[in-house]
Amino acid sequence: MKVLVIEDETAFRQVLEAQMAKDGIEAIGVGLGEEGLRELEKQDFDVVVTDLRLPDRDGIDIIKEMHTRGYGTPVLLMTAYASVSTAVAALQAGAADYLIKPVRVPDLIRRVKQIYEMEQLKRENTLLRRIVQQDNKKYWFPDTPAGLRIKQVLAKVSNTDMTVLITGESGTGKGMTARLIHSLSSRAERPLVQVNCGAIPETLVESELFGHVKGAFTGADKAKDGLFVGAHGGTLFLDEIGELPLNMQVKLLHAIEDKVVRPLGSTRDRPIDVRIVAATNRNLEQMVQDGTFRMDLFYRLNIFQVLMPSLREQREALPSVIEFMLRRFFQTVGKDIRIAPDAMAAMQAYSWPGNLRELENVLERAILMADGDTLQARDLPAVLAGQAGTEQAPSSSNSMSMEYVPGRNFRDQVAAFERQLILQAIEEAAGDRRAAARNLGVGLSTLYRKLEELNA
Repeated sequence: MKVLVIEDETAFRQVLEAQMAKDGIEAIGVGLGEEGLRELEKQDFDVVVTDLRLPDRDGIDIIKEMHTRGYGTPVLLMTAYASVSTAVAALQAGAADYLIKPVRVPDLIRRVKQIYEMEQLKRENTLLRRIVQQDNKKYWFPDTPAGLRIKQVLAKVSNTDMTVLITGESGTGKGMTARLIHSLSSRAERPLVQVNCGAIPETLVESELFGHVKGAFTGADKAKDGLFVGAHGGTLFLDEIGELPLNMQVKLLHAIEDKVVRPLGSTRDRPIDVRIVAATNRNLEQMVQDGTFRMDLFYRLNIFQVLMPSLREQREALPSVIEFMLRRFFQTVGKDIRIAPDAMAAMQAYSWPGNLRELENVLERAILMADGDTLQARDLPAVLAGQAGTEQAPSSSNSMSMEYVPGRNFRDQVAAFERQLILQAIEEAAGDRRAAARNLGVGLSTLYRKLEELNA
């Protein structure tokens, strides 16, 4: 917590600053109202404590001037002139509260903490309402206990600069959650830069993240800013952070901790102001034990973790997410589609190893296959079409079968098989996409390209 103290009694101000520091509060003290306003121009504060009578201006005038300039910082007013009119004037001007001098320092600090906590609660409630309002637009979180917990967590962390680690299986909405965190933050008007750490060739990772100077390597015919610089003032979303090469992890750690980057080939550091959001479908703790992920980087990223549940863990939410996706599809193409009971039964019986991403892909393809305005079970991919009436979908780890489906063209059926093959390889590699690519006999960048092409 950071507090601005505007008090012309030097001894009292110094005692207050010292006691606040002992309580873990960063306090900056000034003796004049104009000095306080200048400090508010330079930096953000959580609470302002000001005396009513100051040598250059009135404390109530300071509150009014703060509102005129758009500062929403709550103000605690101290006054030695206790009267009903003074109290009313202070509250009407927008003060959060007032205290009558002489003030006991512990009482003042306790009230500052209460005001701060109340403001935090207001912000969380405001963000929670914004999350709920945006559910019907670009973002969806299920009306389940797990979904509610995610909303509450995001309301607490979004409007901070805290590093966030989003974990969960592929397709559970980690990217969506990262975008929502950025949109709810004070950095929303600044860039959100996303990078897939596994999709960049290992030899180019440093240049992509930190940039390079002209002549840094063969082909570097001009200087280039890296993604950190591109995200300056905003958010850098490091997707698939578990795929980052080990030798780059220490450089990333230094960039995050020191808030500077050094372009490849340069001898000078460049300051950066970036909020980090990372995501992975890997078990980073296990990777730390295996020596494939740095422990210090893991702890630096894992300050605040958001766990995205799989779709099979929230089967009761499936109808609502299908409705959300169909509504969004209608807004895009204007085609209103209903779900027939047999199609809904088939989808509820399926295990959805690809989670939300797989569901969206299946719905879009099925809508294109549907003849009318009702999606039938026969419009679903072969792996789902036979699920209606069954109690449990086959696990994606079962041996694959691919059969000819009348009415579907060759390209769609081959793509469906490729997608099923890749998802099974990833699952059998426990989410390790590098190992899955090796087992499939393809390069990691090829695997990522295929996942993107197949929307898997």
